[in-house]
Amino acid sequence: MKTKITIFFLLFSLFSFGQVPHCGFDFTSYLVVKVHEEGKSENLPDLKITVTNENGEAIINENNKYSWKYGNQALLFTRNHLINKPNEPEKWFFPYSGDTYLLSVTTSFPAEDFFIKIEDNKGIFKERIVQLRAFNMYILCSSENERQARSFGPRSNNPIDVVLEKK
Repeated sequence: MKTKITIFFLLFSLFSFGQVPHCGFDFTSYLVVKVHEEGKSENLPDLKITVTNENGEAIINENNKYSWKYGNQALLFTRNHLINKPNEPEKWFFPYSGDTYLLSVTTSFPAEDFFIKIEDNKGIFKERIVQLRAFNMYILCSSENERQARSFGPRSNNPIDVVLEKK
């Protein structure tokens, strides 16, 4: 009986300590885009940023293949928003990226196969298409983050910096 109890506690201990804590961003990465005018650092407002193919055609997220959000819709970036509370310092909803445009994608997103098309809704700036790279993805937690850091070094987890020209 003593042996059975010892084995039970040993197995219970191994099971308890073998649990891996999960991160809220497991299996999720972010594409982060900072778009500004030449010589200025402020992110331009009111832009439409879409993931496209090489012809500039929007990519549809069929059956959540590329993102856990926006199933069967075009992959559109949204602007990170500022959280303002009275008597508290301002902070960004996604603090790691500041004033940028964001898109949540899966960690297996094949970035190198796609482009982003940046359009100015006000018509002031020229349209721009930029090739995505694997190191453009912010992989926030998982062993994939460590692999990316080894592969790309300081280039990883940096926003895609895009300069727009006026028409």
